[in-house]
Amino acid sequence: MADPVSWLLIESGWRVAGADGSDLGKVHEVVGDKSSDIFSGLAVSPGLLRGSRFVPSERVARITEGRVELDLTEAAFERLDEQTDAPTSAEIRPDTTDIQPER
Repeated sequence: MADPVSWLLIESGWRVAGADGSDLGKVHEVVGDKSSDIFSGLAVSPGLLRGSRFVPSERVARITEGRVELDLTEAAFERLDEQTDAPTSAEIRPDTTDIQPER
């Protein structure tokens, strides 16, 4: 069995396996903040013409070179929500309220 590696090494295209040994798909995107070492999860693509599913980091059981194993069965993985695009950021404008000078 291969030695575990850090989430920082996960790359797009790595295989993702379920707790029952099923092939769930490939890593589409790693979600996290590398500078703060915060791993949020993975977007996993189960195949062509199927939307990626977001897997929270707490569902990742083991990471080895080229492979991520989840603590989910294939049936549980299929129930996960499809990954959607991140919401657009709000436009921040300068404060336009009138400030009355003190008298």
